[in-house]
Amino acid sequence: MSLFGDILPINKNETKNNQASANLSPYLNFDPNYIPRMQPEFLYPDESHMASTARRSNVALPIIGMSFMTGSGLGGMAGLYKGLRATTLAGQTGKVRRTQLLNYIMKQGTTTGCTLGILASFYSSIALGVTWIRDQEDTANTFIAATCTGILYKSTSGLRSMGLGAAAGLTLAGIYTLLTDNDNIWSKARYIRM
Repeated sequence: MSLFGDILPINKNETKNNQASANLSPYLNFDPNYIPRMQPEFLYPDESHMASTARRSNVALPIIGMSFMTGSGLGGMAGLYKGLRATTLAGQTGKVRRTQLLNYIMKQGTTTGCTLGILASFYSSIALGVTWIRDQEDTANTFIAATCTGILYKSTSGLRSMGLGAAAGLTLAGIYTLLTDNDNIWSKARYIRM
């Protein structure tokens, strides 16, 4: 007796006699014609409003994770340097020095990792919102999101700090665009020299 009873016979003699179940799968013991074919096979058409938003949202979590891990690594190295300096000046040795070094590494690594993770979260959220509002995927979204991230991150420090944060975000977005965008002047000059 088969899983589907009388619809899909398991006996080979019945299978040969029944022309409708000629496509019987030998592995799954059912006729694949009963499963409707799904069309279309893509999530969103390429030019739709949701396609550009989906592309941005698929990139958001890896960006946040990589930022946190990079910040943790860099902060850990900075903490090791500070810890070695501080424990040497304090004249600590043995277990006390090792514990102090671990404290410096963990504190600085966590602080820097969380800071970069929060900045990446701000950037990804703002970029997703800008892409959704503008309904376009271009470099202007990167510049707008980076500038707004700098403003938001420094918003509690006053107008001058907000301006500096915006300038830093705009500069970093420009550098990122120069390095990654294939349609800019920098990339075209690099390909002409080759």
